[in-house]
Amino acid sequence: MKNLTFSIVIPCRDEETCVRIIAKEIIEKCRYKSYEIVFINDYSKDKTIKVLKKLTKKSKKIKFFNNKKKGLGGAIDLGIRKSRGKFVCIFMADSSDSVNDLNKYFRIISTQNVDAVFGSRFVKGSKIVNYPILKMILNRLGNILAQILFLTRLNDFTNGFKIYKKDVLNKLYPLVSESFNIFIELPLKVITRGHSYKIIPISYTNRTVGLAKFKINELGSKYIFTLLYCFLEKILINTRIK
Repeated sequence: MKNLTFSIVIPCRDEETCVRIIAKEIIEKCRYKSYEIVFINDYSKDKTIKVLKKLTKKSKKIKFFNNKKKGLGGAIDLGIRKSRGKFVCIFMADSSDSVNDLNKYFRIISTQNVDAVFGSRFVKGSKIVNYPILKMILNRLGNILAQILFLTRLNDFTNGFKIYKKDVLNKLYPLVSESFNIFIELPLKVITRGHSYKIIPISYTNRTVGLAKFKINELGSKYIFTLLYCFLEKILINTRIK
């Protein structure tokens, strides 16, 4: 697998059941052959590592690494660095993302002249199943604020399921987010730095197995920090251009 086209980065913490399910779904349903699945174990305390070791023995397409900087931000960072594909897709381990949408991502980014493809759960053609109401309200408020600050059509920054050119991701460093706010840092930097992107509708299904790691009361300040950080970067970039 020297010349891989796609890398699927999947961060996971205490997902012993879900990693098995999602690996099986990708291998069975992905219509492309040149890909790797990169699991990043984020300090799991259950049997996730044991399951991942078994998966790597069953398929050469699967590999995993243990995170060195605890947190989702560190896991994504490590996944990007360890990926070998020309394109890198971030995929969640909780089965909320669709492999059918993954196939769409692969097709679009490999055939069209764009640096990233951003899936949105809130555009025509998208589908949402069992999204918690409170989380939905806070999600929309936060995304509307981001749209206003950055004057963009993208209305779903907080969805982590997106795909990027690897060389574009390398240009976004350093990454400062330590948690779920990494999911808004990446697309915001793509936008503020002038990279091209396409928005498409995707489906989302709230997890039915395992426990959610998203803690609303803990993440508000981190999201605000990331928004302000990227907004300041936008101002600095515009100032340099002028």
